[in-house]
Amino acid sequence: MSSKFSFKGLKHKFLKNPIIANVITVGITVLFVKGIGFFKEIIVAENFGLSELLDTFLIAVLVPSFINGVFLGSFKSVFIPNYVSELKTGKNIGAFQSTSFIITIFVSIFFFLIAFLFTDVYLESFFAGHTQQYYELIKVQFYYVAPSILFWGFSSLISGILTIDDEFTFSSISAVFLPLSIIICLFFFKEELGNIVLAFGTLVGSFLSFLFLLFVAIKRKTIHLNKPDFASVNIKLLFKQLPAKLTASLLSGINPLVDQYFAAQLIIGSIAALNYGIKIPAFAIGIIGIALGNVLLPYFSKSTIDNKKEAFKKLKRILKYLIIGSSLTMVVLLLLSLPIISLVFERNAFTALDSEIVSKVQQMYLLQLPAYVTGLIMVKFLTSINKNNFMVLTSVIVLLMNFTLNYILIDIMGIYGLALSTSLVSIVNSVLLYAYISHLNKLHV
Repeated sequence: MSSKFSFKGLKHKFLKNPIIANVITVGITVLFVKGIGFFKEIIVAENFGLSELLDTFLIAVLVPSFINGVFLGSFKSVFIPNYVSELKTGKNIGAFQSTSFIITIFVSIFFFLIAFLFTDVYLESFFAGHTQQYYELIKVQFYYVAPSILFWGFSSLISGILTIDDEFTFSSISAVFLPLSIIICLFFFKEELGNIVLAFGTLVGSFLSFLFLLFVAIKRKTIHLNKPDFASVNIKLLFKQLPAKLTASLLSGINPLVDQYFAAQLIIGSIAALNYGIKIPAFAIGIIGIALGNVLLPYFSKSTIDNKKEAFKKLKRILKYLIIGSSLTMVVLLLLSLPIISLVFERNAFTALDSEIVSKVQQMYLLQLPAYVTGLIMVKFLTSINKNNFMVLTSVIVLLMNFTLNYILIDIMGIYGLALSTSLVSIVNSVLLYAYISHLNKLHV
């Protein structure tokens, strides 16, 4: 009787824990969003298979996505801990927000112009040797995707403000608009939009996501604008941490470019094969990593201010459970790789041969699952304590290692070697981050 009571008590305590409750909430939301995104990939695969149009779309969206992940994502990551610090000190939140919005506008427009002006140079340098039609397909799609950069910038900042305010559900569900928009365009406007159907869907979805987040933020009264203050202590700290975070993210973000550069040297469809091969691993990583990352960055930012030593202990417990859970997930997905790809993608333009190729690519990517997820959480922790400088060093090591392994393994294993290289460098990155965190922990003992 007592064991039953203790089990109920443990279960009650587990569900009442706000961190666990938030992770579950975000996890369910991300599962829904990723599910829609995965359905979008099925529709895209059914319509385009491993085709030239899909290859060119993936190249067209590569630089805008790179800017979003590296520059806008980095600013959001640095913004959150310093915004939390501003909240703790009780200073002018309106001034901090206004300053951050101005920075976001400037950065978004600047990189939009850079991407727009240097498209031709970028294509000729990294994707040489293709037909003029191939390049025109890339450029016409790029011109529709590029304006999304501005909407992504605003969405990223507003999403950060909402997560700090413990509004995880709406900030997470906003990502559903992009895949939904592409699905609608493919079902109803494919003939009218022609070659720009994927790019146009991306632009519309990005705009709708921004409008949704803005509406939620206004409704919750989380936006407080005031006269900007670039002399604020926390804004200065934000600027101090930003170069290191940007550099680390930039170096990490180059890795997909490196992979696509090598893949472009292979037969048509290789870039698309890499894209499909990463979908299942990214799905698993997204559910675990995003759910934890979105909750834990503001959580670590708050807890490290109160008790840094205890925060280190909590991080190690989280990593232990993550390694066990993600390793089990990896083994199951490795064993079921081909049946999953065949079931999900194999229809119409996507053939049985395509399934065999993509399933092997997927297996190579799956090897990184435990390392990638734990690495993501460790990066969030280091960002929360403003320790971004070390991540620059790890990013340099990972980039050099990825380039070297790509060069070696592409000759030995072809397209599969590129995916294996990504997994190997992810494992090395995770080990380096853990060693550094252990070193920091000893300093606080």
